Amino acid sequence: QVQLVESGGGLAPAGGSLTLSCKVSGSIFTINAMGWYRRAAENQRELVAVTTNDGSIDYGDSVKGRFTISRDSAKTAVHLQMDSLKPEDTGVYFCNIDPVRGMGSPGRYWGQGTQVTVST
Repeated sequence: QVQLVESGGGLAPAGGSLTLSCKVSGSIFTINAMGWYRRAAENQRELVAVTTNDGSIDYGDSVKGRFTISRDSAKTAVHLQMDSLKPEDTGVYFCNIDPVRGMGSPGRYWGQGTQVTVST
């Protein structure tokens, strides 16, 4: 069984910052893609950022230049630094990983989600 535990969500003012973290544990020996998706109210889940084992990184268009994804050296945790937050960044953020697949589609394992709310 694979567990993804997210932390760091909460309330921030517009223009502020938050950092999300996701720790992976359990029966998984390799991880290729590690990333974040989000779902705003009544919207579909969308890519926020993803990174793969070879160091490749991709961001959703709406967060480019404001958010930064990173993973720790052991590659069992992924972080999302969110700066210059906007009210439209509000939503539930999900950690997502896959042992094999890279970018292009969500991975196999999901966290339970953490709420991010940006106030005006």
